[in-house]
Amino acid sequence: MPEYIKHPLIKADTVEQRLYQLDLAGKALDVSSLVVLPTGLGKTVVCLLVMASRLEKLGGKIMVLSPTKPLVEQHASFFRNVMNIPEEEILTFTGSVSPEKRKELWETGRVIISTPQVIENDILTKRISLEDVTHITFDEAHRAVGNYAYTYIAEKYFETAKNPLCLGITASPGSSDDKIAEVCESLQIESVAVKTESDRDVKPYIHKKEIEWKRINLPAEMKEIKDLLNKVLEDRYKKLTELGYPIYNKRYVSKKDLLGLQAKLQGELRGGMPDSSVYSAISILAEILKVSHAVEITETQGLEALRMYMERLDNEAGTKNGSKASKRLAEDLYIRQAVHRLKECDLEHPKLEYVKKIVLDELENKPHSRVIVFANYRDTAEMLTNSLVEVEGIRPVRFVGQASKYKDKGLTQKQQVEIIEQFKAGDYNVLVATSVAEEGLDIPSTDLVLFYEPIPSEIRSIQRKGRTGRKHEGRVVVLVTKGTRDEGYYWSSLSKEKKMQSNMRELQAAMPARKNNSIEEEFMPDTNGKDQKTLFEYDDNDGKSEDKGNVRIVVDQREIRSSVARSLDRNGVEIIVKTLEVGDYILSDRIAVERKETQDFVGSLIDKKLFEQVANLSRAYEKPILIIEGESLFTCRGINPNAIHGTLSSIALDFGVSIFYTRDPEDTAALLQQIAKREQTDEKREVNMHGKKAAAMLPQQQEYVVSSISDIGPKAARNLLKHFGSVENVMKASYEELLEVNNVGPKTAAKIREIISSEYKR
Repeated sequence: MPEYIKHPLIKADTVEQRLYQLDLAGKALDVSSLVVLPTGLGKTVVCLLVMASRLEKLGGKIMVLSPTKPLVEQHASFFRNVMNIPEEEILTFTGSVSPEKRKELWETGRVIISTPQVIENDILTKRISLEDVTHITFDEAHRAVGNYAYTYIAEKYFETAKNPLCLGITASPGSSDDKIAEVCESLQIESVAVKTESDRDVKPYIHKKEIEWKRINLPAEMKEIKDLLNKVLEDRYKKLTELGYPIYNKRYVSKKDLLGLQAKLQGELRGGMPDSSVYSAISILAEILKVSHAVEITETQGLEALRMYMERLDNEAGTKNGSKASKRLAEDLYIRQAVHRLKECDLEHPKLEYVKKIVLDELENKPHSRVIVFANYRDTAEMLTNSLVEVEGIRPVRFVGQASKYKDKGLTQKQQVEIIEQFKAGDYNVLVATSVAEEGLDIPSTDLVLFYEPIPSEIRSIQRKGRTGRKHEGRVVVLVTKGTRDEGYYWSSLSKEKKMQSNMRELQAAMPARKNNSIEEEFMPDTNGKDQKTLFEYDDNDGKSEDKGNVRIVVDQREIRSSVARSLDRNGVEIIVKTLEVGDYILSDRIAVERKETQDFVGSLIDKKLFEQVANLSRAYEKPILIIEGESLFTCRGINPNAIHGTLSSIALDFGVSIFYTRDPEDTAALLQQIAKREQTDEKREVNMHGKKAAAMLPQQQEYVVSSISDIGPKAARNLLKHFGSVENVMKASYEELLEVNNVGPKTAAKIREIISSEYKR
């Protein structure tokens, strides 16, 4: 009979006592720790033991953060079942709970399980304070890098809490020394505790996991299509070389290499007045990336997936806003030959038959089995689902993420949860899933996990494998196409997994030895060093200058999603979050700022929203500012550079809006702070939210109507109205009369006549 944990805050006979979990919890009670434990071995129980001890000894609030809403609900259900705390004091915070309700609940809750984005927003808007939070668990802690919400929450926690202690839990922190170090630094981790399946105290709870890989030959017909695509690549590599950007070792060039060259070219664009060859090289590189992806699909996925990809490429080429790269590829002779071969060829990748056979054998031998088939791409997941459904005894369901695109509708979180419940109940016995099933969802242990292709990420590979062998023996099968990228990905993942285990052991050994507390021992907080700074807290002037706290900036509610507000808060700026009708940031009574990331800028230029936003800004504020953030303004959507230059000229000259360029959100925050400081400290101006969407005067309304016609900007609209006197006369003007207007050429005149006179068809 198993022994159970005995603790005042844990219900009797609900949590089995395992020595390795007690050992990990003891270490995590001493200092902020990163616990690395294989999937299925009870990371949540370690979290529970630490939570219960902290609550009993220190009181306050406990917080558990998880990346997704379904995982938040899963954790909440577990804690309500095992914790000896009134259920109404164990709360879930997600986006579906209103901010006002969260503020109210925060006062009464003792255990709060939440998505990190919600907590980040509530900290920024000052709805909550972390002062009385005595412990935070960061689930899937490997996410604590870059601008992910975990990093900001941890920073604010250690800055404001009276008795801070955090626990990071993960099955796979990554193989890179830099990545692991960044996670530890972000969460202010002082100790790393690692358990593996080979550890003596873990072994009794491990179920055998058989891992096999099957090598498959690529058929001759598919090699022919691949060869045609490679000819396109050879031609584009040659053109790049002629432009002065040679690709060496073309046979083994990786996507990472190509993206590196793309970054280099974009850097040259920012360096002043670039040569026209830079624009040409960027466009050719875009073609190479698309064709290279098509080659990978051919090698590793199959022809049905390739057909879907080529159809989307052709659809993009046929749209008005399609990139030049897709349009040129659609006209390429070798591409057209490849598409023709695709139509003629009724062969499919031999992997498909392997999947059918492996899955059917599993279900025939164990009729109650559950199987997950992982595929990298949605098209492949759809193809596999359609093929498996034709086999008697197999009940498959496609399981993908939330995003939708051309002919590819995603699943809502509610639909995802429903599918998982049906999978558990046996309505479906095969889950055909993309990466969405790797983490963050309560998917039951399965008997077989089948990789349609290897993946180069050790984190994702470990998470996939962890879906089997939890409660009984499991099996993992990886399909590998010989002589293709499959083999490179397989060995890359294997090597990274080994390196990760080695790095974690070294890191654990390098950390100072700590007293190994048991949760049964009395917890004594170390108050002697409370005021001593950790390594991560030191910065010039503590990262704040004396006068930064005097600066106030009003931030639009929607801008909280960006990391600009987070950076402002870090810099000591007082943030006031409001819903603004005009602009994204208000810096004084005369300055408001509209911030556009480069993708957003070009997108709003295409859909005509940009000039409306700029017009509202310039009418409401004396000194309006537009900030364009990012470094890919001339490359992100394949827009003609002249169109972008013309737009920028119009914004500055016609609307009187100052334009600033920033590299990233941190750079934007620094600029906003400097302007706000100048206005509020030097000029003694107040922050005033007087900006409203002013009702446009009649001339402005008339200009807006005319400029809504494609290819008509504000200046051309004014010229047309001055020439003809009214909107009605502009619309009645003939092609020849339109040509008499300054700055209206044959193309624009023809477009106006086409839009005005063509029959409306829906």
